[in-house]
Amino acid sequence: MKRRRPVAARAAGVLGIGVDLTENERMRATLKRWSRHFKNRVFRPEEQAYCDSCSQPWRHYAGRFAVKEAVSKAFGTGIGDALGWLDIEVVRAANGAPAVALHGAGARLARRRGVRQILISLSHTRHYAVAQALLVGATTGDMS
Repeated sequence: MKRRRPVAARAAGVLGIGVDLTENERMRATLKRWSRHFKNRVFRPEEQAYCDSCSQPWRHYAGRFAVKEAVSKAFGTGIGDALGWLDIEVVRAANGAPAVALHGAGARLARRRGVRQILISLSHTRHYAVAQALLVGATTGDMS
């Protein structure tokens, strides 16, 4: 008979979940009206370079915006003092899938809460971008 391994004191679990839906046309209008100011306030230079290289950049900006919102909702903070737009970066994993890198206050918040991984899913349609974020980590993390 096989012996079971003892359960670890800090079991991994879901720490938070968030979702966001962004309208592509609303993003297009925002980019047209505020352009550089909006981009610099919300998106890191690498994100801007990627989106601007695409044939319909507003759709890619909408997707990244939705990811940032979903991540902030998963943390339960929204975008504000605890977590800023530029603290969350949408990057591409080695396999090309979207992933998240945290910077500054975002990285500190994740460490404090015991977040080990952020899983995201991102999808586009003609009219919308939707993203979902799942925080995975130690269930005994400090959620403040």
